[in-house]
Amino acid sequence: QVQLVESGGGLVQAGGSLRLSCVASGLTFSSYTMGWFRQAPGKEREFVAAISRGGFGTYYADSVKGRFTISRDNAKNTVNLQMNNLKPEDTAVYYCAAARSGGLRSLGSYDYWGQGTQVTVSS
Repeated sequence: QVQLVESGGGLVQAGGSLRLSCVASGLTFSSYTMGWFRQAPGKEREFVAAISRGGFGTYYADSVKGRFTISRDNAKNTVNLQMNNLKPEDTAVYYCAAARSGGLRSLGSYDYWGQGTQVTVSS
């Protein structure tokens, strides 16, 4: 079965950095658009970043543009999210997701989801 496993979350001070990773198994990784979403307490899950199948197209939410970088390694079935200059408002559970087809920013377009990793940014 398909599994997406996130890692790299933790507690960091404002202005710090974290690197999230997601390892996929059970699917043809290079055939999937990969995305990162996040959900803060009491809020809906929201789009953070996405990357096209070949890695040539990257897309970001306005709130993270210029601070976060998404990348993928199709040989290792891995997608990463480098997060710099973190802010307290970035605190959330971060989810990795895979989409066979469809819109990059739309939650409904994603077929598989990981369990999430907690990111907490202290002020």
